[in-house]
Parts: sequence; C-alpha cells; structure tokens
Amino acid sequence: MKVSDLFRYKKPEIRALHLTWIAFYICFFVWFNMAPLATSMLKSVGWLTSDDLRLFAIANVALTIPARILVGMALDKWGPRRVFSVLMVVMAIPAIAFAFGETRTQLLVSRLVLSSIGASFVVGIHMTAMWFRPRDIGFAEGFYAGWGNFGSAAAAMTLPMIALNVFGGDDGWRYAIASTAILMALYGVFYWFAITDGPAGTVHHKPRKVSALEVSTWSDMIKLIIWTIPMVGVLSLLVWRVENMGYIDAGLAWVFHGVIALIVSYQIIQILRVNLPILRKGVPEDDKYDFNSVAALNSTYFANFGAELAVVSMLPMFFEMTWGLTATTAGMIAASFAFVNLIARPIGGLVSDRFGNRRFVMLAYMIGIAIGFTLMGLMNSTLPLFIAVAITILCSVFVQGAEGATFGILPSIKRRLTGQISGMAGAYGNVGAVCYLTLYTFVTPSQFFFVIAAGAFLSFVACFFWLKEPEGAFAEEYIVSSVDLELAADQKAGKL
Repeated sequence: MKVSDLFRYKKPEIRALHLTWIAFYICFFVWFNMAPLATSMLKSVGWLTSDDLRLFAIANVALTIPARILVGMALDKWGPRRVFSVLMVVMAIPAIAFAFGETRTQLLVSRLVLSSIGASFVVGIHMTAMWFRPRDIGFAEGFYAGWGNFGSAAAAMTLPMIALNVFGGDDGWRYAIASTAILMALYGVFYWFAITDGPAGTVHHKPRKVSALEVSTWSDMIKLIIWTIPMVGVLSLLVWRVENMGYIDAGLAWVFHGVIALIVSYQIIQILRVNLPILRKGVPEDDKYDFNSVAALNSTYFANFGAELAVVSMLPMFFEMTWGLTATTAGMIAASFAFVNLIARPIGGLVSDRFGNRRFVMLAYMIGIAIGFTLMGLMNSTLPLFIAVAITILCSVFVQGAEGATFGILPSIKRRLTGQISGMAGAYGNVGAVCYLTLYTFVTPSQFFFVIAAGAFLSFVACFFWLKEPEGAFAEEYIVSSVDLELAADQKAGKL
C-alpha cells in the first residue's frame, strides 16, 4: 500500500478506512474534551479543586480497561460495524451528563462511564484488519490510529476557543462538551448505514467462544490468567484514590474492592471454561500461536499508549503552570504531543510493513520512547519554551510510531482472535494510564516523566525476550488454520 492510495476514495477499502478513522477521531475528541477545559472548569465552578480534576483524569481512563475487553468479545461475535455505531450513540449520554454535572459525584461518575469510549480504538483496529491484507496492515492500522488519535489534539486546540468565542460565559465549557457528544451520536447513526464488515464475500471467522481468549498450551493458559488479573485489578487503585480524597468511605471502598475481586475471579473461571476442553482435546499444530508475543505487546501498549493517555491528560496544565501561559496557548502547545499522530503513527506502521522485520522495528521504537521521556524529565521553566516543545514533539514521534508498530503485528498473531487480542493489548494501554496517572498525584512532573521512561525500557526488555516475528506477517492473505475452516463450515451451517 502506498501513501497515494489514500486518495483513491472509490476503492471500497480506502473508503472504509476513511469512514473508520473519522469515527475514531470523533470518539477521541469526546474522550479528551475535559483536559483543555480544566482551568475553565476551575474558574467557573467554585467547589472544584485541582485534585478533583486529577481524579477525573484517572476516571477518564479507568473503565476503558474492562470496556476494551468486553468490546473485544463483542467484536468477535457481532462485528465492528454494529459495535462502533452503538458505542458512539450510547456514550453520548454520559458525555452530556458530565457537561451539565452540578456535583463532584455526578462529574466523577459520568466521567467514569464515559471512559468506556476509549474502547472505540479496538473496534477500528478490527474493522481495518477485515479490509486490508497482512502486507498492508501496518500502514493501514497506523493511518487509522494516527488520524483518529488526532482527535485529542484537535480537542486541545479548538475546545477552549469554542467555549470562549462560540458559547462564551461561565457555562461555555459545558456547551462545548455537550456539542461534541451530539456530534458523536449523529455520526454513530451514519456509520451504521455507511459501511460493511469487510469486502463483499468476506468470511468473519468467529472463535469458538467469546467469553475468554483461546490459548494453545497449558503454560499459555497460566500466563493468560496472570496477565488478566491486572486488567481489572488495577481499578482498585482508582477506588483507593477515590476513598483517599473523601468521595467514599472505607466501607463502600471495601465493597468496590470486593466487586473487583469477584470480576477477576469470574474472568479466571471463564478462561478455564473456554480453554480446558480445548487443551484436553489438543490444539492442532497449524492453529497454535505463542502467547508470549501477546504478553510482549501488552507491555508495549502499557508503555506507549498508557504514556500517551497519561501525558495528554496532564500536559496542558503542565505547560500552563510551568511557563506561565494562558489556557489557550498551553492547550495549543500541549496538542503538539498528539498532533504528530497524523504522521508518526502511519510512519510507524509503514516502517513495520517496509522494513521486513516487525520485531526489530518494535524494539527500536521502545528504546526511542525511553530516551524521549528521559529528556522530558529534564524540562523546567529555565529551559526555553521552543526547546521544550521540540523535545515534546520528538518524544511523541517515538510514542505514536510505537503504537503503530504494535498494531502492525497484532492482527497477524491469530486472525480469528484479533478482537480479543487487540482488546487485551488496548486494555493494557489503559492499565498503564491508570498506573501512571495515579502515580502523578504523588510526584512532580519531572519524576513522572522519568517513571514513564523506565516503563518503556522494561517493555523493551520484555519484547527482546518474548516477542517473535509473526508467521505470515507480510503475506498476501492471513493464515487460515484447520480450526478456522471447521468453524467457518459450522457458521455457514448455522451451528455457531
């Protein structure tokens, strides 16, 4: 696939790509509509504090974790068109509730529910994988994610001006946020009728069960259980922080911890229910895949997308307070971190396609992230602003490129399980964000950036030992196993 192909709108796969990245763009615009308006909220709402907004930032990524898991399952069952459309319409409700929230609790709960919109990412990943071949998937996924992710930058650049100049007044931020929700709902309805799940004649290979990820060996099942626990267990960090700030008492906090433990236990039971019969029967050699690669890519997304979510949530306020800028100016500068999504993510995917070794590209990007955030950790008010902006952009190039490289690999691991594998990796991006943002409430911005740099280096080590080059990563078509053919026959016969 060439860059010039992006302008061939009559080709159905190119049209599908553009329709899908726009959907993701709108979702990200809504998802990150709070950060650029944070200072406006503080000025117009007397009972809000900076600590409240930091808590809302954590809540803004919290439920994305279980949502991405559930959405990954839904994708494998119902396909991306239906899931994307319904998600956009439903998530408009908590967005409007947040816009007109009159209490701290209402703002917290609505923000928490709205965080589920972050699951939109894996929907588009699945849709793109259904439209493009393995040899082109890196660039296609990178373009989708890069231009869609730009929604967060667009929100940072435009929402302060919309709130001030279009709506105005103390409630300008409320109407600005509400307008983004209405736009998302309308596009969700349009998307339902405008696209299909892959080209005509495409077979949607479904897994045996969607309640848990299938694995190939007994040891892989144990690894899956270990990697499953943090995806929901990390929400205990949010509960602890909410209790610590006085939103809930200790008794209610223990109730929430108990619910989280029950959910984790249920997930483990589902893993056993799905995989024990499969493993007892034996997995054919042509249907096996290595879970270590999934684990390695979970770590990369923890370190790159988790970092992006965390940094985007705090960067406008960081620039505003460190260099004494206005909210609009700080938002514009902070948007530079996400702005490079337009180029860096597609390039990351393109490099992954063209280099001929997706594993090496992944390793190079993770080292780049570690260096980039180390440099950001050295930024302070004595540093000229233009140098700080340059460092921020350089770091972002590696972060976004690594995200593109991650999803240049994932669809080739096991096509039948793309929804669940992508959902798991995507969830780990949010696990990273929750961990990083929780830590941010206790450390300085410089220390925060150094911690993220350390996380990227640890992911590099994980990829070095665990990540394997996927079989058929540059093939014309995805590998279809004997189990895939059997399940497709059952599906056609109405047995699935």
